[in-house]
Amino acid sequence: MTTNESDHRHDRVPEHEPRLEWAKLAPDVAKAMYGFEKAVRQGIDPVLYELVKIRASQINHCAFCLDMHTKEALAAGESVERIVQLSAWQESRHFYSPREIAAIELTEAVTVLTDGFVPDGVYERAAAHFDETELAHLIAAITVINSWNRFAVTTRMAPGHYTPVARKK
Repeated sequence: MTTNESDHRHDRVPEHEPRLEWAKLAPDVAKAMYGFEKAVRQGIDPVLYELVKIRASQINHCAFCLDMHTKEALAAGESVERIVQLSAWQESRHFYSPREIAAIELTEAVTVLTDGFVPDGVYERAAAHFDETELAHLIAAITVINSWNRFAVTTRMAPGHYTPVARKK
C-alpha cells in the first residue's frame, strides 16, 4: 500500500457484508460450478479467458469478480493498460488482436442479449477467429462467468480479498 493510499483509507465507507454464503449453503451447486469452470478453462487461452471474465463482470457490475479476474489477468501476464482499456475497447481497439476483439464482442452479445439473441454478425466474426471446439469453449466461458457474476451480485460478495492462485500450465 502506498503512503497516499494509506492516508485516504480512513475516508472510505465501510465494506458491506455479504447477504449469505451461497457456496456453503448449496455445496453441490458450488461443486458443479467449479467443475464447469475447470472444464471450460482447459479449452481456452488463460489471458483471453480473463479478458472475457473481466468484460462480462464490468457489464454485470460484479465488483467481486472484477477484483478476482483483474488480479488473475495480471498474474497471467496481462498488462494494466489493456485491463483498464477493456471497458472502452471499442475506442481502444488497437490494444487488442482481432481474435480478442471477436471474443470481447461475443462476450458482450451473450452477456447482454439486448435483442434476445446473439446477432449473426457477432457470431460470424467470432467463428472466423475460433475453430468450432474453441468457439464452444468460448461460449461456455462466457456462460460460466455470467453465472458466477449472478451469484456474486445477488449475494453481494465483497471485493478486495482475493489473492491469485498459481495455476499449473
